[in-house]
Amino acid sequence: MLTELRIRNFAIIDAIELEFADGFTVFTGETGAGKSILVDAVDLLVGGRASADLIRSGAEEAEVSGVFSLKEERPVAQVLHEQDLLERGETEVILRRILSRAGRHRIHVNGRPAPLGVLQALRGLLVDIHGQHDHQSLFRPTVHLDLLDEFGGLADARAAYETAFAQWRELETRLSERRDMLAERRAREDLLRYQVEEITSANLQPGADRELEREKLLRSQGRRLAELVQATYGPLYEEDPSLLQGVGSLTGPLKELAAIDAELVEDRDRFAEALAQLTDLAQRLRAYRDRLEFDPDKLEKVEERLDLIRRLVKKYGGSLEEVVRRGERAQLELRELETGEADLKELSSRVADAHEKVAKLAQTLSRKRTKTASDLEKRLERELKDLRMDHARVRIAVEQGSDSDGPTLTPTGSDRVEFLFSSNLGESPQPLTRIASGGELSRVMLAMKTVLAEQDRVPVLVFDEVDAGIGGAVSEVVGKRLRHLSQHGHQVFCITHLAPIAAQAQRHFAVTKVAKDGRTVTQVALLDKAGRVEEVARMLGGEKITPTIRSTAAEMLKQK
Repeated sequence: MLTELRIRNFAIIDAIELEFADGFTVFTGETGAGKSILVDAVDLLVGGRASADLIRSGAEEAEVSGVFSLKEERPVAQVLHEQDLLERGETEVILRRILSRAGRHRIHVNGRPAPLGVLQALRGLLVDIHGQHDHQSLFRPTVHLDLLDEFGGLADARAAYETAFAQWRELETRLSERRDMLAERRAREDLLRYQVEEITSANLQPGADRELEREKLLRSQGRRLAELVQATYGPLYEEDPSLLQGVGSLTGPLKELAAIDAELVEDRDRFAEALAQLTDLAQRLRAYRDRLEFDPDKLEKVEERLDLIRRLVKKYGGSLEEVVRRGERAQLELRELETGEADLKELSSRVADAHEKVAKLAQTLSRKRTKTASDLEKRLERELKDLRMDHARVRIAVEQGSDSDGPTLTPTGSDRVEFLFSSNLGESPQPLTRIASGGELSRVMLAMKTVLAEQDRVPVLVFDEVDAGIGGAVSEVVGKRLRHLSQHGHQVFCITHLAPIAAQAQRHFAVTKVAKDGRTVTQVALLDKAGRVEEVARMLGGEKITPTIRSTAAEMLKQK
């Protein structure tokens, strides 16, 4: 609900700070006192049109701010959570809008800058203004559909449909993606087969390119390597006497030295280790020499193999391993292409089954909506008759769209719902947007809000000039309806000129226009019990208030 409203330099308002409670609140005052300015201020907080013309003469900026207490489960709280403008568990939101003559209008939500779209998203969720304004949520057919479903208790049926619809659309998306993928692969089938043939026929193994590079080195430098090996191995082992023979002859004297002086044992062992390493080197050089080949034909084959690998690496990837992976992926795509037709057929069958299920649920939901519409029409017409609209007719059009495949399926069903209304005998019902009279529109909205009070979740309702064109007994009925609304989860504000409506309120503010420092300003005051009697008496009798009128006013306030 709206707990605080602060207005500064707005129209003829200098500065006003108001505190509100839940229930039914009225604003009364002479014509032109500024009552509708309060409505305009609230309208501004939910995205209403901003204009520098609204700034008080002589001021550079105007400011309107409102404090709302919220319930966590309200849709408005969810919207603010999604925008990161309300923390989980928080129950208060502060809306602030600043108008500037320089054109730099600013919006803050809970102290953080926010775009206009955030405020506009709150229309019909946080505040509904009924009267001379053009943004009532009940003008929108999408809202008509929601209200019809809520009135009929169709939440479970609609949820079942929405779940089935989402599953069907998800399957359709998968089917479409699968078709596109297979079409793309069919177009690439010849290329894929060529790639698989080219890569697999090369019989590639990871690391083969490095092995071939070494083999090429050995074969191309074979003669020189053999010469260098022989130049080392010959003197070391083959020649007579060889270096190993000469060094080996020192073994005996070193052993005897170590036997005489233990200090030389370590030197003897180091010599024996060095001799063993030289012997091992000689054996390795001989084995290396024996492996060397000088066959030009084999060298040519190695170079051809390396050239093939280099071409494939350049064509398919930056390494031999990537070429191998590319071939494996191409083989997988070909296998999927071979099995894809069967998978596509199975998925198409699942889509058809899901569509059939959704269509049946849509038909069931449509029948329930049609029946609910008939019940709601009767309820609304009875309510309008109580509001002295004896010839009012309400029709709720439930139209099911269709095409060659059957009913047109949307996320909410196959129906378009619209409330139609006629106030005069013999006239056919028309859309609510075509209602010319503000008083008629307000009463239609009041009737709808009364009937749908338990289902409608908009917390703050503002009725501007709801009494236009009515009087007498009907005004008392309107007042009772407004009070009834305030007892079903709504905070209700009403601007009225009729005493019977004002008398039904739980709180009463008087709006007056006074001269202050040579300028006209609007003032708003919360009336106490005596003040209410005087204000209701003024509304009954005008300027001349007699004791009888004052007594009548007091009696009206007692009877609420």
